[in-house]
Amino acid sequence: MKLPIFIADAFTAKAFRGNPAAVCLLENELDEDLHQKIAREMNLSETAFIRRLHSTDNFTQKNVNSTLTFVTLSGELKARKAENGIILDLPLYPTQPQDLREVEKLIKTAIGDTRVQDIRYSPDTRKLLVRLSDTYDRSFLENLKVSTQNLPQIESSGKVKGLILTLKGQPGGQTKVFDFYSRYFAPWVGVAEDPVTGSAHTVLSSYWSQQLGKKEMYAFQCSPRGGELEISLRSDGRVDIRGGAAIVVEGTLTA
Repeated sequence: MKLPIFIADAFTAKAFRGNPAAVCLLENELDEDLHQKIAREMNLSETAFIRRLHSTDNFTQKNVNSTLTFVTLSGELKARKAENGIILDLPLYPTQPQDLREVEKLIKTAIGDTRVQDIRYSPDTRKLLVRLSDTYDRSFLENLKVSTQNLPQIESSGKVKGLILTLKGQPGGQTKVFDFYSRYFAPWVGVAEDPVTGSAHTVLSSYWSQQLGKKEMYAFQCSPRGGELEISLRSDGRVDIRGGAAIVVEGTLTA
């Protein structure tokens, strides 16, 4: 069996940056075991298997502003091609204040004595958002050593499935001004640190829009690979997240 496969770097215009993901095009369904074997072979945090649900579905849709709908295990994902990237149409998830006493050990284990300014929780996504002190700058977040190995043992109730560290943007000193920075960790699902995370920004967009009083924002995820996201909150309670994409591998998988 031969399957078309690609590796694309998302949320970047440059190869070897952003979030790498494998994309495998299918004509027919595969059994779950083969899905898992291919994903392990790709050894990336995301491997997507795309199959036409209707004969008229077009894998090679090239029209700008045309929308493709993907039916996933997490629900529908809509994406459209724009002149300067790809726009994901995503839900916007609110956060609620989180009592420090309930998560203090988790935070202490992850970032030690790093000063924390705010803690929020997203019940819809089970993500814990930790805002670092405004006295820190981008380089501090980029260089921060985060310990994630023991977090699943410390928080094993199922309440938390992802840890977001975020920091308010600071103008000056960078080639581009960003409204906020972040890093994302999900050892509960086997991801020590995700390079760039669209789902985390469904929470971050809600939080920082309230904090900054803005509907249009630029964000940077400070993983070693790094990724840029352009955020636009919509009046219908959803968010458009725009990013570039670079295809770095195109070939055939033999299984």
